[in-house]
Amino acid sequence: MDGQVIVGLEVHCQLDTKSKLFCGCSTDYRSDGPNTHVCPVCLGLPGSMPVLNRRSIEYAMRVAKALNCSVLEESEFSRKNYFYPDLDKAYQITQYDKPLAEGGYLEIEGDEGGEKRIRITRIHVEEDPGRLVHMGTAERGRYSLVDYNRAGIPLIEIVSEPDMRSPKEARKFLNKLRATLEYLSVFDSEKEGSLRVDANISIRGSERVEVKNITSYKGVEKALTFEVTRQKNLLRRGQKVERETRHFLEARGITQSSRSKEQEHDYRYFPEPDLRPLHVHSWLQDIELPELPDARRERFITQYGCSLNHARTLTGDLRLANFYETVVSPDPVTLATLADTWISDTLIGELNYRNMNIDAVDPAAFTGLLGLLRMGVITDKSGTEVLRVMLDQHKNHQPCEKPAVIVERLNLRKVSATNIGDTAADISAKSGVEPDLSIQSNPIVTAITEVLTEHPGAVDDFMKGKKGAFNFLVGQVMKKTRGCADPGEVNRLLAEELNKEGA
Repeated sequence: MDGQVIVGLEVHCQLDTKSKLFCGCSTDYRSDGPNTHVCPVCLGLPGSMPVLNRRSIEYAMRVAKALNCSVLEESEFSRKNYFYPDLDKAYQITQYDKPLAEGGYLEIEGDEGGEKRIRITRIHVEEDPGRLVHMGTAERGRYSLVDYNRAGIPLIEIVSEPDMRSPKEARKFLNKLRATLEYLSVFDSEKEGSLRVDANISIRGSERVEVKNITSYKGVEKALTFEVTRQKNLLRRGQKVERETRHFLEARGITQSSRSKEQEHDYRYFPEPDLRPLHVHSWLQDIELPELPDARRERFITQYGCSLNHARTLTGDLRLANFYETVVSPDPVTLATLADTWISDTLIGELNYRNMNIDAVDPAAFTGLLGLLRMGVITDKSGTEVLRVMLDQHKNHQPCEKPAVIVERLNLRKVSATNIGDTAADISAKSGVEPDLSIQSNPIVTAITEVLTEHPGAVDDFMKGKKGAFNFLVGQVMKKTRGCADPGEVNRLLAEELNKEGA
């Protein structure tokens, strides 16, 4: 098919082990000074010998099993030779023609709907290089320093087949992979630099371009979208797409040419002489997998009655899935559907707007908010306002009030003819929250009377049969009650008042 986009990903994930791949240096380096987590082994000093970290291989096998890969009977480490300042030994210990595992797959939601299988070519284990720290200014001169704290951190590289057909599918694959790794407890996405992506992209019939230096999930889609546009524009002008390596400049949202794409023989791979071949196939029987995202999604649908889309959202992040189950645990029968909708449709949006994650929300407080909603103490609009106050208090490091206290302080209790005069104890009995409300009533009838007095023209229009006038009056009543009125009661009571006027 002309113009078809073809994408394959090479995903490098740091394994969350306590020590490095071939030495005992700690991997908890991010808060410490440069070059403080190093030793002769990870610096590649003469005479030092690597000793393999067994836990890193077990973690990699856990990933292989979860991604439906076949673990090879024998795998082997090799030296990948190239010269770059962050590579202290001038070679990287990795796996080449004998990787740990091959031939798996991961299923995502395709652009055309339904499940789409993305094949996994291979999974191999390697060491991370160091990190360049760029310093200086254009006026006074730029220079780079090298921090080797990261050198030797265990990585797995997960290489996909070119089965993705859009930048959006690539992002979905990456999100699903991240979730799977977190469910397996082998990866911490919150650690800076823990995931890096190289993307291979081409327009069918043209040369392939590799885009490197992608360090965020959103960045993958942005980089590939730019590259699709760039390559299609070249072809439209009758020019060729050159085979090359490009870097993604996230701040500018563009890719930039780096160098011609290396061939495999440029790296002069050869077996690592200081490490024996791995025979770990027998370890597989001891590898136990937890409940993975797909299985949890199906359970949420059957156990809690979640919709498919909401179940995908809730189980796409381990912490979000755990948060949901904690929130509904006091009363799954009555809270499950309400929590499903409020977390997926409201809470996530409010968190994204504030650049916050789910850890900022106290599950017990959110359960209390749902209790107020479920028992009709507050409207949906008031519930959203309460949620925003809760999140803003957390973000601003203020004392976090309970939902019921916020309702009392802001006078957000739903106004209805049936709850006028409710005491704090009455509300507590209805909602299951603490009896600390003493909110004065704001009767709907009073608001309706004021609106009808203030808008006689709309009343005349209604009497003349203009249906839009009724909706206008309803909106004014809701505005006057700050969204705290029960919409059903507003409609009923307003209709009764208007009928009296027309009688």
